[in-house]
Amino acid sequence: MSTQRVLASGLSWIDLLFRGRPNRIACAIVTGAGGTALVDPGPTSCLETLEASLAMHGQTLESVTHLLLTHIHLDHAGVTGVILRRHPQIQVVVHERGARHLVDPSKLLESATRLYGNAMDELWGEVAPVPERNLIVVRGGETVTAGGRAFAVAYTPGHASHHVSYFDASSGIAFVGDTGGVCVDGGYALPPTPPPDIDVELWEQSVGVIGAWNPSTLFLTHCGPVTNVPGAASDSCSGRLRWCRSRWRRRGRMTSARPAMRRAFVPNCAHTCPRNGQLPTNPPRDSA
Repeated sequence: MSTQRVLASGLSWIDLLFRGRPNRIACAIVTGAGGTALVDPGPTSCLETLEASLAMHGQTLESVTHLLLTHIHLDHAGVTGVILRRHPQIQVVVHERGARHLVDPSKLLESATRLYGNAMDELWGEVAPVPERNLIVVRGGETVTAGGRAFAVAYTPGHASHHVSYFDASSGIAFVGDTGGVCVDGGYALPPTPPPDIDVELWEQSVGVIGAWNPSTLFLTHCGPVTNVPGAASDSCSGRLRWCRSRWRRRGRMTSARPAMRRAFVPNCAHTCPRNGQLPTNPPRDSA
């Protein structure tokens, strides 16, 4: 069973134990006088873990007033509609580019099914529509009050065109979804690069936007807080993004590549980008 781990007073997080494994997907919990908010509640396949962890601390989804979504990918937000069906009082904060896909998830599911095929249900569970009336649609630049705290919202595309990040100035914690990369057990940060709307230049800009907050902690959905010099984690992620970009440009296809070629290349960056913390000065040439 996953227990809550303290980030700061009124802020905690749980490991959702995706597919029974630790350090895959994390959900942040914000608790205050105004109720409870969850940042990236995860997929429906982890709902049982989420509810059990809340119950261990005397909490339930009935006390939740807001879901703060960094983006709508199923590992971050797949459970949203199922939770809303059971608890229709909850408000959902989402970027304007992702809002319509929560209301009608058919295109989102179609895209995901092309990647995961028959494993969709096992991986993510049910994906239900979210009533439009429950949405708080943001563009970036707003302040959202949830869980008794005021969160600054920034538009942070790159990993996804509908990605936002949230900053709680009172604790110094920035909830950055996938923009800060994947960082397990204090290791280096690796940018997750799924198709189809990866944009390396925008991603680098988004890392800078987060850095301008000067956070003391980055909270990554994959997986948990990074407190040992957050700038190093951001620099690590940025360095790997630059490496991916230089590798793409060596092939001369940054602007002219056909969509299928782009989709094939970008995930490959994540697999071939060095995993020992060192970046090559001369990225290897492709055989293609």
